[in-house]
Amino acid sequence: MSGEIHPTNGASTQGENGSVQSAGDDPFLWLEEIEGSRALAWVREQNRSTLALLETDPRYTALQQAALSILEAQDRIPYPRFLGERIANFWQDAGHVRGVWRRTTLAGYRDAGPRWDTLLDIDALAAAEGANWVFHGAIGLPPEYRRCLIALSDGGKDADSLREFDMEEARFVAGGFALPEGKQSAVWLDRDTLLVAREWGPGTMTASGYPFVLKRLSRGAALDAAQEVFRGGPGDVMVRAVVLRDGDGDVRGVIAIRAVSFFETEAYLLTPDGPMRLPVPLKAGLRAFVAGQLVFSLDEEWAGVHGGPFPAGAVVSLDLDAVRRDPGAAQPTLLYAPGPREAIEGVAATRDRLLVTLYRNVSGAAYSFSFDAGGWRMDRLPLPALASIQIVASSERDDRAFVDVAGFTAPNALWLADLASGAAEPVKQAPPRFDATGIVVEQLEAVSADGTPVPYFVLRPNTLAGDGAAPTVLYGYGGFQVSLTPAYAAIAGRLWLERGGVHVVANIRGGGEFGPQWHQAALKTRRQCAYDDFIAVAEDLIARGITSPRRLGIMGGSNGGLLMGVMMTQRPELFRAVVIQVPLLDMLRFHKLLAGASWIGEYGDPDNPEEAAFLLRISPYRNLRPGALYPEPFLLTSTKDDRVHPGHARKFAAKLASLGLPFLYYENIDGGHSAAANLAERARQHALEYTYLTRKLMD
Repeated sequence: MSGEIHPTNGASTQGENGSVQSAGDDPFLWLEEIEGSRALAWVREQNRSTLALLETDPRYTALQQAALSILEAQDRIPYPRFLGERIANFWQDAGHVRGVWRRTTLAGYRDAGPRWDTLLDIDALAAAEGANWVFHGAIGLPPEYRRCLIALSDGGKDADSLREFDMEEARFVAGGFALPEGKQSAVWLDRDTLLVAREWGPGTMTASGYPFVLKRLSRGAALDAAQEVFRGGPGDVMVRAVVLRDGDGDVRGVIAIRAVSFFETEAYLLTPDGPMRLPVPLKAGLRAFVAGQLVFSLDEEWAGVHGGPFPAGAVVSLDLDAVRRDPGAAQPTLLYAPGPREAIEGVAATRDRLLVTLYRNVSGAAYSFSFDAGGWRMDRLPLPALASIQIVASSERDDRAFVDVAGFTAPNALWLADLASGAAEPVKQAPPRFDATGIVVEQLEAVSADGTPVPYFVLRPNTLAGDGAAPTVLYGYGGFQVSLTPAYAAIAGRLWLERGGVHVVANIRGGGEFGPQWHQAALKTRRQCAYDDFIAVAEDLIARGITSPRRLGIMGGSNGGLLMGVMMTQRPELFRAVVIQVPLLDMLRFHKLLAGASWIGEYGDPDNPEEAAFLLRISPYRNLRPGALYPEPFLLTSTKDDRVHPGHARKFAAKLASLGLPFLYYENIDGGHSAAANLAERARQHALEYTYLTRKLMD
């Protein structure tokens, strides 16, 4: 039965000698020393044995070359960003491994072959400085966008350094703003002032490793001369600033966002008399500022206000001037309240309007909202139906925005929408990357252990025999209100579907496919329902004759990597292959590693006895048992991942080894949480994964 808790998921776990293993009994703590010589020697040895096996497989080279040809294709869509009157793009290919940041005009961008002006060549910069730079983006200064802060990361870590850059002269500003490496945020207040949240000295970072002190930094001043403007607390997740600007670029106010937990925030309007807390629920997120309105999405019901109660999942607005006059008297206005099978995904402001993407049963649409006479008017944009709609960029100077439209077998198309006129037109179209002839896309439904219907997508050959013999990869995530919407399956299509495989995406609870309630159903000690959902999808695939345990593999990363580990330890007999990417696996120590403390709101607190008991029951690392028959997993992580500690994957593999159980392990030195810092590294990762899946499921 899908809801049964199997012996491999007991409340206590056994060590190598069969004794009960407590949270503190951990023989592999030394692998948590990220750059430790012993740990890195262990990593190198695991990499050697895994690469020797997979890269010598006769199919590896073709898979790697196919993946690289997709990732480095010159006819990819150069996804844009508005920078004032210009369009910017970051581009990587075989000649620009680290990438080049460049720009053109909107008219030039619409041409088939835009003429780009190079702003910054990251390969040349890294070579000149002897540094391992990875481009993390740029923070521009509206409305001219002549100055920006360039974010550069060492090897792809979340932590980065910030340097002031002049976009007209295409060079760093001598003596300009320069913030050393750290987990930090910065926004422009004006040309000579930044609002910065970073480590200011001992005791200024949260337990999650993020800043909780916001300061004003003036041009030419040393960091220790910055003036504090807002302070959270060490028990928070982080603090950051949002500068509110109108369509002309004039500053209308500054908001300090205090994340008291991963899902709870307090928003404060900074005034000369001190911070003024905005009258919104804790589970409400500031999404945009437009037409004088502060726009919030709600992750909990907002009751006790005029026109309410407003349900979780709704989007509402507050008038900034009304808040400034009397925050207690300011009343919210409803934009949209989604229905039971709907969810609002994206929200972005243009000069005078709001762009919103809304999904019904995991199929997207886009709407333009305008504020007039104290209320919001909603108009649907003319975009293709039955597709995934993602907001790419929106303009602060006018009411235009770029949106990406795609389906599992429909290549990405970039549309330019004019929210004022309601018109939309395609401006870029990616060519097919795999032969989708004969590929059927279905949305099916499984029933979870508690009776909840769980949708999932299947991409399969139309000649599927239904005898359970199809090699199938089931992908899942199920956390942090992240939705898995239909995305063009370029890599899976070329490396798996074309070769007769089946690709499946599960929309399990914990995600955001049906709004906050879908996510909150799997929080903390309720999390087993997400795992039951995934098990139900796997069993449904088998019951329909699509695949069988011998031919079924699963894949997921980060929180999805935790899902994979749980599946391996709870239902090992269901799966032949398990790809575990950048995972959490030790659920009794996740809060002590890197950013882990920020995820207590999602998983629970290992220092709380009741929640710790549940976390012990689901923790993959703690539930590996001698004598169990597990599928041989493939674990992938990155030494430079400073979000999810590589120690999770390392310790899981080491424990498997101590139990005499087989596994494959690959740790990329660079790459951060994506486990790949450039296209070549990403192609290698895909080829390794699909070589492993081929060996397990197709052979």
